Amino acid sequence: MSLQSPVKRPLVMGIVNVTPDSFSDGGRLTTLESALEHALRLIAQGADVLDIGGESTRPGSDPVGEDEEAARTLPLIVALRAHWDGPISIDTMKPAVARAAVAAGATMWNDVSALGHGPDSLSTAAELGCEVVLMHMKGAPKTMQDDPRYDDVVAEVTAHLAARAEAAVAAGVARDRIWLDPGLGFAKTTAHNLTLTARLEALVALGFPILYAASRKRMIQGVDATALDAADRLGGSLALALAAARRGARMVRVHDVRETVQALQLQAAVEGAAGS
Repeated sequence: MSLQSPVKRPLVMGIVNVTPDSFSDGGRLTTLESALEHALRLIAQGADVLDIGGESTRPGSDPVGEDEEAARTLPLIVALRAHWDGPISIDTMKPAVARAAVAAGATMWNDVSALGHGPDSLSTAAELGCEVVLMHMKGAPKTMQDDPRYDDVVAEVTAHLAARAEAAVAAGVARDRIWLDPGLGFAKTTAHNLTLTARLEALVALGFPILYAASRKRMIQGVDATALDAADRLGGSLALALAAARRGARMVRVHDVRETVQALQLQAAVEGAAGS
């Protein structure tokens, strides 16, 4: 199935972080066996895509070397391919890691730097021919949340992603392989994140499918001060996924797959009943 084929609900991308320091589940999947078990559980719960990450990009995080990132992610991709033939995304900024991951069986490159991290990022994406996600981020994860400012967050994020998409096309990436992600929580305040969500149609209007990723993020605490822990943000995560779906998102990236699939199915059923 092509990821960009029409579907009745947005696709659900399940998160598999094989990192010691991710904001929500860092350090939980410490062995290949536990990571594979978690990945297979997400598939059983209805995940359409799995996103494998070996470097945390949470605010304040430190970078990880190529070798270490590859050592964390590649064995899981290889092991997963023995059980599943569905889409696998590699969540990395590094062209070398993306290249190795695709060779191991990944079919999508999810890049928080919008193919801007390395001088050969664009050419590598064109060479690999896989689907790519271009995400908006100002600065680097270590300092991006220090004091994020915009004159018009929607206009600036939309213009940046439009430019990165055109740069990718100019480098040889097929237009129908490109996804865009507004980058909630990446150099953005809660107000920025809410505005981008409320006006997601502006990004949809660019003509590329949108990946929306708000699962368990701190913006939920920004609205509900009691949601101090990431694990306490399921309700907010579902509300944001549904809001994004109504505004045209084609895929949502989430930790809680079963609950998100159910929520999206019910929303689609209600909208279908309204139009019958």
